[in-house]
Amino acid sequence: MKKLYVGLMLGFGLLAFTACGGGTENKAGNATGLEAIKAKNELVVGVKNDVPHYALLDQATGEIKGFEIDIAKALTKEILGDETKLKLVPVNAKTRGPLLDNGSVDVVIATFTITEERKKAFNFSKPYYQDAIGLLVLKEKGFKSIEDMNEATIGVAQGATTRKLVGDSAKDKGVNVKFSEFPDYPSIKSALDAKRVDAFAVDKSILLGYVDEKSEILPDSFAPQDYGIVSKKSNAELATFIDQFVDNNTALFEELEAKWELK
Repeated sequence: MKKLYVGLMLGFGLLAFTACGGGTENKAGNATGLEAIKAKNELVVGVKNDVPHYALLDQATGEIKGFEIDIAKALTKEILGDETKLKLVPVNAKTRGPLLDNGSVDVVIATFTITEERKKAFNFSKPYYQDAIGLLVLKEKGFKSIEDMNEATIGVAQGATTRKLVGDSAKDKGVNVKFSEFPDYPSIKSALDAKRVDAFAVDKSILLGYVDEKSEILPDSFAPQDYGIVSKKSNAELATFIDQFVDNNTALFEELEAKWELK
């Protein structure tokens, strides 16, 4: 796969970073139907670059690697017959939807959880993975569950469903918690280490990539969520193709879960 140059995210109309030459372009193109993708001979996929096991930038090679990158390769091969015709564009929870809307990416494979509200705006495939939200805390704090965390501040990603789901669960337990939102996961981990937040909340398999000798994942599990491959709402043809791709590749996904130690 081509190398990816990562770094600048210049707002929602931002640039897609090509894999091979450090050049940039504004959009993948307005036409994002299946035939249009074949015509341009490239699939542009929005992915995270800060999620260990799922999609993490290798600083040594400049490549993003992980479970979701391998799914993107398989989807590219299914459409274009060659996984190297994949171009990756870094996204986060706040930018991935707008980048689909403005045509900067053809699809998003980026720990994008399926909700009824989001399905009104985008096409979600059938689930390719399910995970529950957890809490990463510093051992020295002595927290054993969210029930010990009254008035605690929890760090979450901007635009993610985590804030509402953890907040609702805490409220049900009679616990009042506050939230601080961050643009990416490394920022939340830094805030946890600096004690600017009391917990880092996101899906448990993502937290596994951030736990260290000073921190631990609490046993609490909140609202298991399904991840889907996302395409533009107007692109029904591509959505149908992706659904079939998911149906036909469940065995591959299980192999990749084992490869990337998600199970």
